This record gives sequence, structure tokens and C-alpha cells, in this order.
Amino acid sequence: MTTDAQAQARTKGFTTLFLVELWERFGYYGMTAIVVLYMVQQLGYTDDRANLTYGAFAALAYTVPSVGGWIGDKILGSRRTTVLGALILALGYIGLSIPNHPGLLFPALAVVAVGGGIFKANPANMISKLYEGDSARIDSAFTMYYMAVNIGSAASQIATPLIAVKVGWHAAFAVCAAGLVVGILNYFAMSRYLRHVGSAPDFEPLDVKRLVLVLIGIVVGIVLVTYIVQNRTVARATVFLGFLAMLAIFWVMGQRGNERERKGLVAVLILTGLGMLFFIFYQQMSTSLTLFSLRNVNLNLFGYDVPAGQVQALNPVWIFILSPALAWLYTRLGRGEGGDFHISTKFAMGFAVLAVGFFIYGFSGRFAAGGKISFWFMVAGYGFQSLGELLIS
Repeated sequence: MTTDAQAQARTKGFTTLFLVELWERFGYYGMTAIVVLYMVQQLGYTDDRANLTYGAFAALAYTVPSVGGWIGDKILGSRRTTVLGALILALGYIGLSIPNHPGLLFPALAVVAVGGGIFKANPANMISKLYEGDSARIDSAFTMYYMAVNIGSAASQIATPLIAVKVGWHAAFAVCAAGLVVGILNYFAMSRYLRHVGSAPDFEPLDVKRLVLVLIGIVVGIVLVTYIVQNRTVARATVFLGFLAMLAIFWVMGQRGNERERKGLVAVLILTGLGMLFFIFYQQMSTSLTLFSLRNVNLNLFGYDVPAGQVQALNPVWIFILSPALAWLYTRLGRGEGGDFHISTKFAMGFAVLAVGFFIYGFSGRFAAGGKISFWFMVAGYGFQSLGELLIS
């Protein structure tokens, strides 16, 4: 294959993965834009219960990808696992979209958490294999891949809250499912461009026995997550036990490693702790900040009544605006004598900027009229939060 032909094949393979990630994020962020509002406004949940339910769901949704990556790498193959995860996700959104069945909320959230975990790591794994050996292009590829996340999230966070207001909650969840279906169909239509990419099991005949065992594991996982998400005491205990398990793993690794490795583990533990702290604040966009927008923000913008869930779209919009400027700054600093900021400096700056965003929300109360603040305070607060995300994430 010529160099030009290889470049074209890579571009088409990347486009396939870019689009499947875009549609997967469309479904996920569309759902997270409205699910807390759905629990509070439609199901009558208290803020505490809705926030904790969402928090438990989000914690588990970010835990399962470690298992999904292992399944893709060692058991079924990255290509097959990507499709499997997307199909499970679509089923979860379909469950949420069924009207007059509030009892489906917890099982549907569990299906989404497990499906997202099965899916998440595998497209990124294929991108790394697609550009294997070409370090100059892989950073660019992942930057563009991150744009797929933001395009999908921006589109869905604008669309689903509006559909929920104008048509109904379940129609909005159905749009999330439709996005996944489009992504799956598009993946199959373009899958020929990924035939040469994948993990070792992708290039072997499908082992039906392994597939059945994985499916059984998925069903068990969904049952467990359903139980955890709907029991607040169990959810709190699970998060606490997960934290203790993480510390235990670091301790065991430290005992087995040498002095140099232990120092590295301490650094990783500190960065992991800071990352956890960041995501606690980050997840407020879908929980407390959305409820704050619903009750305490004047959402009339130039005559348009902004749905409360739509405020979350400010995050990807700011990412689009700030990313090129930050990339330019890093490049310019990298060419200078002092070089780019150290990663620890970026972490510190990110938290400082994130704090400024929350100070803006607190400060805005001084300017409230009739219990409502100006929408522009949310624009400014989200701007600082998004800059913090770019510095930290």
C-alpha cells in the first residue's frame, strides 16, 4: 500500500471511530442533561435523592470502562466490544423512553452505566492502534477525537432539554436512543475501514462460549448496579468501599515496588485524588447547577426561554472557544526558553480557575432580583469551569 493510500485508509478509519464516538456522546450527554430534572419534576424526587441517584450512576459509569477495556483487549476484541457496548446503551435509552413506567428508571440507568462502560475504552484503543508507531499524528488524532465528544454533547444538550419541554421527557430519551442507532448503523456502513485495526481477538473467529460468559456477566452487572443505584445507603457504602479498595491497591503496588516506583505511585495517588476532586465539581453541571438554573436563574435570553437542562451546553461551547487559544498558548510557550507549563502547574491553575467559576455563582446572589440571577452569570461561571477542565482533564 502506498503512503497516500495508507493515509487515506487511516483517515477513513479515524472518521468511522470519530462518528461512533460522536453519536455515543450525543446519547449519553443528552440523557445526563435531563435525567435529574426528570427525577425532580416528573417523578417528584427530592433534590437529595435525585442528586445521589445520579451520583451513584455516574460513579459506576466511570468505573465499568476498566472492565470494558479488558473485555475488548483480551476476550472479544475491541471492534466487537464497541458494537456490543453501543447496543446495550441503546437498550438503556429505549428503557428510559418508555412512557408511564417510572419503575424502569433504575434498571435503565444501570443498563446505560454498564453499556457505556463496555463501550468507552474500545474506540480510543482502536485509535491508538490505528496510529501505532506514528507519535506525531496520534496526539492530533486524540485532540480531534475529543472534539467528537464536545460536538456530540453540545448537539444533544441543546436538543434534548428543548424536546423534553416541547414534546415530553420520553421523546427526549428516545432521541438519545435514536442517536445510538444512527451511530451503530454508521459504524457498520464504514466498518470495512477498520478491518485491519483491533486487538488480537478481533482477528480470530468469534468464540461463542466467551460471548455467552460476557453476556451473563453483563446481566449480573446490570442487576447489581440497579440495586446499588436505587438504594442510597448501599450507594454511599459502595463509593466508600471503592475508595478504600483503590487505596489498598496502591498500598500493595507500593509494597511490591522499589523506592523509585513508590515515589511514582505517590505522585499518581495525589493526581488521582485531585482528579476525583475535580470530577466531584464537574458533575455539578448535571446536578446542583442544573437545579440552580431551574429555580434561581432568569432563563429568558433575548426573548428565548432557555430550558434549564440546556444551560449545560455552555460547557462544550466554551470548550470549542477556548481549546484553540489554549493549544496556541502551549505551542508558543513550548518554543520559548522556559517551555510549556509543568503538568502540576496546569493542575494548580485548573483548580484555581474552577474555584473562580463557583465563586461567580456564589457572588451572583448579590445581584438577584426576585430570587433570580442573570443568565450571564452562568455563562461566565461555565467559562471558568470549562477552562479548568481543559487545564486538568
